[in-house]
Amino acid sequence: MSHDLFLAAKAAMKNAHAPYSKFPVGAAIRTTDGRIFSGCNVEIASYPEGWCAETTALGHYVTGGGGEIAEIAVIAERMAKVTPCGGCRQRLAEFAPAEAKVYLCDDAGVVGTVTMGELLPYGFKGGILKK
Repeated sequence: MSHDLFLAAKAAMKNAHAPYSKFPVGAAIRTTDGRIFSGCNVEIASYPEGWCAETTALGHYVTGGGGEIAEIAVIAERMAKVTPCGGCRQRLAEFAPAEAKVYLCDDAGVVGTVTMGELLPYGFKGGILKK
């Protein structure tokens, strides 16, 4: 089941706009109801501003109505087993439960699997901000 999520992340990576870093990244999110939302990194002239692939995928996920996240795939053209950056780990943790699977990929497919809880064991939880 993870292979189609990998393919969605890989296809998104092909559309990355990374003229400054030359580091295209793709990400795909699957909700428990089977919907897939993908994204790529988009860099702008005031580099390092811009947004990561995971952020783009989350934007599509929220715009598409959200839901419970079950799985996430991440791929980078120039780095096998790339993981989300620290900021994206926190962004993903805002919507994904600790048990959500995160697939780390290379050009051929999934080469590692971790959970969100393993990637961000001490992340902030939004509930502490509410009274």
